Amino acid sequence: MKRPTKKVATDRSFVVALSRGLDVLRAFHPNDGLLGNQEIAARTKLPKPTISRLTYTLTKLGYLTPVPRFEKYQLAPAAMALGYAALANLGVRHLSESYREELMRETGGAVAVGGRDRLSMIYFGQSRGMTLGVQLDVGSRIPIATTAMGRAYLWALPDEERTTLLRDLREHYGSRWPRMRDGIERAGENVRQHGFVISAGEWHDDIHAVGVALKLNDGTGPYAFNCGAPAFRFTEERLRDDIGPRLVAMVRNIEAALGGAVPQSKKEEGKKLKPGGKVARVVEGIR
Repeated sequence: MKRPTKKVATDRSFVVALSRGLDVLRAFHPNDGLLGNQEIAARTKLPKPTISRLTYTLTKLGYLTPVPRFEKYQLAPAAMALGYAALANLGVRHLSESYREELMRETGGAVAVGGRDRLSMIYFGQSRGMTLGVQLDVGSRIPIATTAMGRAYLWALPDEERTTLLRDLREHYGSRWPRMRDGIERAGENVRQHGFVISAGEWHDDIHAVGVALKLNDGTGPYAFNCGAPAFRFTEERLRDDIGPRLVAMVRNIEAALGGAVPQSKKEEGKKLKPGGKVARVVEGIR
């Protein structure tokens, strides 16, 4: 788990103790079950004595439930209530449900919407029916760097925010970054040319997906949608010629319903980025 940067950590308005307590809660992932202090310490990169004090405090506050038999903890209802309250306030989740369900029926793929969680995207809406090979659900996290949803989100960010995120990704992935950077650069080209990005086996070998960002004018987001399925069902040709355009149309309809960004004109969408253009220069600088 990435720790706060030095600039944030030394901000006089930044409450470090609160940040660490929230990191403990974030250490619990879907389907984890129970976690002990040692496991939490490994995930948060915090000293075990600090974790012991934090889990004690969070237990007293009702956010963790101790399981003495195993000397471990699980999230308590108070912690889960925070998540459900957040979901209830995400209008895009509720409004997009009928659109997601329709696209799922038309394509046979799983359709999801998510938002950023540090270097990952977290699902807060999912329509997958009986889609084989796609086991993700609400609360699941997927990486930004290699997934269609993550890359669509990245290219919807303002330039300064995208540059910062790219640098964080480079620092996180180290020697694996050059290959990921190339995929991100291709995604930027695809967004400019077609309005969607493709991830064909770059996250999981047998999963192919397209991603499209959603931009709103209310100061929230951006968010991103994906539509994915096993590779044998969603070939790269079908992703490019069928699934991608369908997802773009769906997201633009949702934007219009939510009063979001005005869709680009066909002329603007059809413009092709010349080699060495802005996309290439942006990612070139993050080496």
